[in-house]
Amino acid sequence: MKSELGFEIAETANALRRYFDRRAQALGITRAQWKVLARLKREPGQKQVELADRLDIEPITLSRIVDRLEQSGLVSRRPDPADRRAWRLHLTPMADPTLEKLFGLADEVTSQVFAGLDDKDVDQLRGSLRTIRDNIGECEGARKAVA
Repeated sequence: MKSELGFEIAETANALRRYFDRRAQALGITRAQWKVLARLKREPGQKQVELADRLDIEPITLSRIVDRLEQSGLVSRRPDPADRRAWRLHLTPMADPTLEKLFGLADEVTSQVFAGLDDKDVDQLRGSLRTIRDNIGECEGARKAVA
């Protein structure tokens, strides 16, 4: 039934996160740290506030994560030239080996958990999930327009 699909999606996402967390623990990286590193790899130089928003976490929570990553030598804070109050976040060269291991782990985990699904199945699933996200966006947009 469609009414149970949201629950199944959430449970699958939780199981995937837990499995990845157990595997990444051997590398000494938490899921929260991995998300920060991966986002900075894709979009370097973000302000802390922007990154917190993109990750859907509180700025103070991100600040603590960045503190740990900075202490580990994986991330550096640089002053924003346009705003003295803001910091821009950058990966350091020390982050490269860790990211290489994490991306390798992500590839391995992906191969394992999507075993039995061919490219057509994956493309169809990706399209269905995109449609669900788009529908959520439309619902949110309509809700904001009424408020």
